[in-house]
Amino acid sequence: MAIAPAIFLLVYYYKQDSAKPEPKGLIFKIFMLGFASIIPAIIIELIVDSFVNVYAFLPIFYYLLKSFFVAALVEESLKLFIVKKFAYNDVHFDEVMDGIVYTVVASLGFACFENVLYVMGSDWEVAILRAFTAVPLHAISAGIMGFYIGKAKFANSYIEERSLIMKGFWFAIIFHGVYDFLIFSMPVFGMLSGLLVIPQLIFGFIFLRKKIKLAIAEDIQEGRTLEVDYDNIELNENNYASMSRAELRRRVQHELLLNKEKPNDISSSMNENIEL
Repeated sequence: MAIAPAIFLLVYYYKQDSAKPEPKGLIFKIFMLGFASIIPAIIIELIVDSFVNVYAFLPIFYYLLKSFFVAALVEESLKLFIVKKFAYNDVHFDEVMDGIVYTVVASLGFACFENVLYVMGSDWEVAILRAFTAVPLHAISAGIMGFYIGKAKFANSYIEERSLIMKGFWFAIIFHGVYDFLIFSMPVFGMLSGLLVIPQLIFGFIFLRKKIKLAIAEDIQEGRTLEVDYDNIELNENNYASMSRAELRRRVQHELLLNKEKPNDISSSMNENIEL
């Protein structure tokens, strides 16, 4: 019961990218990295919480800090780090939809381990409750962030790229933090506070569904869902100019692999305005 919700959601969101699915080996790697990230998350959160704990005499303020600064900020930062470090520059990350898939997978690895820790010392009721609340929360908040990470991959400038990534990052922190605050503040506001996470999760699921549709539509429109026959692409500046940065990387790597041109020759043939 602790593991099943994460696996179910992983399969569900993986299948959303059915036109051009990601390699299962890389998906497994990102999932396991997310799984392992619970360890540094616990350590960092314990350290940060020791400072935040001085405001425990102010319950509402303390719960706000604990929700947004201790939990949401730390956990979403680790998910972002995993995707940026181990997936973002991979040649298979060549669609906006890929940002959603990889970020959701990282989050579900995290949620899986976290759920095991919670359920081990509890009962079936906790397992069922978290299956419909905490686990989907991780997928939704990360998926929203992933949409903007995917958009950032095809940004026209470094500034735009960073802006999109940070936009998604703060969206994830806010959504995650609101959920945690509603749960943590139940001792003050009562059961009603906890029940409010249900409409929040429903709204988040619908919102993420819309982002998935937007990502798929953009990828189709830009031709990213089609595999490129690189052997039949003539090496010239005009073709480079029409490629996305991910396609450009793959093209250059393909040329280097086949030793068709030396690296310096390839670099000199590119338009100066093209950014790798």
